[in-house]
Amino acid sequence: MHDPFELRTVLGDLVSVNHRLTRLAASVTGSTESPAIWRTIAVLRDHGPMRLGELATVSRVSQPTMTKLVHTLDERGWIRRIVDSRDSRAWLISADPKGLAALDAWRDELASALEPTFADLADDELATLAAAVEIVRGRLARASAASATGAVA
Repeated sequence: MHDPFELRTVLGDLVSVNHRLTRLAASVTGSTESPAIWRTIAVLRDHGPMRLGELATVSRVSQPTMTKLVHTLDERGWIRRIVDSRDSRAWLISADPKGLAALDAWRDELASALEPTFADLADDELATLAAAVEIVRGRLARASAASATGAVA
């Protein structure tokens, strides 16, 4: 069994390094696009359609900020507004295929920008990174499923 302090340290380092990597990638691309645009599309991709308030909560922004983001995304045709079948007075926000394509293009741009930084990885290092991504992806999926059912991950 591993030391809980070591796990906490590694997880803290993982989050911190991920943020640094994301900032580096965005900086290298020279893009002036708000990261909140990409986070919003990614949330909609990962969680499906949701009401504006719920989207703001999940994205950890205020409702007025999310209103502005949704307006921008709507102008670009990157989201769709869908009538909520549970309440015809309400709308759900959904990612449009154009928005998902833009997100995929942005991810490709980020990866291309980072490629020179990681081009000299040894095969075993690349395999380690790929395994780490799958471990994190699996844990996030488990946490998301538990959150949806109210269980503890």
